[in-house]
This record gives sequence, structure tokens and C-alpha cells, in this order.
Amino acid sequence: MAVPDPRRLASLFELEFPQLLATYNSYAEAQRAVDYLSDKSFPVQNLAIVGTDLRSVERVTGRKDWGTVVNRGLSNGLSIGLLFGVMAMLFYPPQTNIYELAAIAVVVGVVISVVFALIGYLMTRGRRDFTSVTQTIATRYEVLCEHKVSMKARELLAQMPGGRNDFR
Repeated sequence: MAVPDPRRLASLFELEFPQLLATYNSYAEAQRAVDYLSDKSFPVQNLAIVGTDLRSVERVTGRKDWGTVVNRGLSNGLSIGLLFGVMAMLFYPPQTNIYELAAIAVVVGVVISVVFALIGYLMTRGRRDFTSVTQTIATRYEVLCEHKVSMKARELLAQMPGGRNDFR
């Protein structure tokens, strides 16, 4: 398998002389505009949807205590142990008791994961006693267009039913 050229990948995300076609408050609106242009046989390879004004949003999902730390360690260790257990079952000689080997892998995975989870929690000293998920989101989405076809794109979007005409 050939390794992709990084310059080719970078050019995939670049337009030649891009112009702002429209700005939307959600990705779904920007996607709908591009889909509309596609339905009208517009050469959509001349477009890009760019998320701007990025924000990091952290959603707190719960309180972290010793019980949640142990539970997370158990679930992580179980999945890692199962993975290594299945791998051991596949690669060990046939005379080996593979089920015993898989069970040992699961137990070792769970023990190691729980121990490391507890050590990590102990080291925080109560500074971050909550669980959360973080996501980076854009607050605006710009549809950019190659300069050579921007007028055609503007004309088509002006005809879009229910579409906005906030072209810039």
C-alpha cells in the first residue's frame, strides 16, 4: 500500500482563490446548501465547508469517586483483557489450553487497569472529581467556492427554496 503524499492531502483542503459564498449557523444548513448545489449539477468539488469561531465545550457527565474509578478500570481492563485473550487464542499452539489462557489474560487486564486507575485517581488529590467529555465545535460554517464558479453558485443558491440569501 502506497503512502499518500502529504502535499497532495494538504491540497485536497485548499481552494484556488476561494470566495465566501454563504455563512450558516449550523453544519446541517451548510451541508444542505452544498447538497442543493450538487442536485443542480454544480461542480461541488469547487466548494469547501469551513467551521470557524471554534469553541471547546466540556460536558460534565457525573461525579468521580472511588466507585466510578474502579468501575471504569474494570470495564477498560475487561476489554483489554478480552483483546489479549482472543489474540492469545489465535496465536498459541493447539495443545495449549486456550480458554485458560484467555481467562488469565482477562484477569490480568482487569487487575492492571484497576490498579492504574486507582493510582491515577489518588494522584489527582481531589482536584478533578468529575467525569466529562470534551468536543470542539464551530459556531459558524462558511461555504467557500472557487472564484471561477462563484457567480454560478450564487445564482443557484439564490433559487434555493427556504434558503437564505446572505451571500457576502
